[in-house]
Amino acid sequence: MSVVDHNAIELPRISEAEVGDYIALLKPRVMSLVIFTALVGLMIAPVHVHPVLAFTSILCIAVGAGASGALNMAYENDVDALMTRTANRPIPRGRITPTEAAAFGITLAFFSVMTLGILVNWVAGALLAFTIFFYAVVYTMWLKRWTAQNIVIGGAAGALPPVVAWAAATGTLSVEPILLFLIIFFWTPPHFWALALFRSDDYARAGIPMLPVVAGPDATRLQILLYTIVLVAVALAPWPLGYFDAIYGVTSLVLGAGMLWLAIEVYRRREGVAANRATRRLFAFSILYLFALFAVLLAEVVVRAIAPVLIG
Repeated sequence: MSVVDHNAIELPRISEAEVGDYIALLKPRVMSLVIFTALVGLMIAPVHVHPVLAFTSILCIAVGAGASGALNMAYENDVDALMTRTANRPIPRGRITPTEAAAFGITLAFFSVMTLGILVNWVAGALLAFTIFFYAVVYTMWLKRWTAQNIVIGGAAGALPPVVAWAAATGTLSVEPILLFLIIFFWTPPHFWALALFRSDDYARAGIPMLPVVAGPDATRLQILLYTIVLVAVALAPWPLGYFDAIYGVTSLVLGAGMLWLAIEVYRRREGVAANRATRRLFAFSILYLFALFAVLLAEVVVRAIAPVLIG
């Protein structure tokens, strides 16, 4: 009769994850921005989209963004555990394993792309697949740990949702979604570098070559100012070019002046509490800046839709 060593038997792991842990993998804050910018891209398209297809498109883009977040966390669980900002995520806390997160992300990515492609169109489906691949592989696995320009290049992934939404509505691409892409693309560096300035210790501890860690805070402040100048010009350009209306143009001008002023403050104030306050103010205002720009475009669409009804 053989003796069984019960201590040598490895029992299957029972997951402690709750629904909230899987929701956290989706990066809900990032997803909310993706949903909003994609909705604007869909609404400004010059075609009528059936409500069911519109809902399906936004849902697939949102789920695709969530898949990217889950795959990002699955790969970055080692550095997440080292950073104060991310240490409370489900994987560092031991609630979900990297393998479970990766399987969750791959499943969401597959079904979001296939659903968008089959039910809406394959141009949008292909663009969504590219967006997920770019964020999860190009940015997360390569750029983020390799170059201080990680946010600049990787920002393309975050700028694509309105382009995907436009393609879902029209099956093609045009100047308008490219303009939205450029606004988000040039918004991303000053937004994230402002965060990186007051979180630089976190990134240094994790070995992430963010610009403040590699080039120093002063060089980062200069880059923030330069990118903000480009952002303000790019965001204003659609108005004189005739793509967006005057309300958008005036809003862009006012918000751009605020964004530029705060970037100048970040450049000027380099030490102590004043420097920290300036970077935090820029980071907070940048969120308002992007939201307000896109909200005005959405409002213009709504006003144009209801104006004939009100006049009639």
